[in-house]
Amino acid sequence: MAEDRSNFLSRTVGWLRAGYPAGVPRQDYVALLGLLRRKLTEEEIRKIAADLAQQSQQFDDPISAQDIEAMISDSMLQEATPEDVVRVSAHLAAGGWPLADPPTD
Repeated sequence: MAEDRSNFLSRTVGWLRAGYPAGVPRQDYVALLGLLRRKLTEEEIRKIAADLAQQSQQFDDPISAQDIEAMISDSMLQEATPEDVVRVSAHLAAGGWPLADPPTD
């Protein structure tokens, strides 16, 4: 089971890199983390936050893992606009992220 989650986390990072080949812009973090939170554990979100922070070093306005973790903890995740969610969803879909929740029986 732990190996399955580790594989899922690796695939998630791969999807992010495919959907955002130049890195995730700061304005997409709120919606992105909100969407990812539906499928990932808090620990997995933190690992992705560290990866996103590392990727952001290529931008003029890099973000730290602590900044991203603060976004996770704050109500900012609830402030994503519908336009933000659509834009981020399109990037994730381009990378192959399964946006639809699987049916439950």
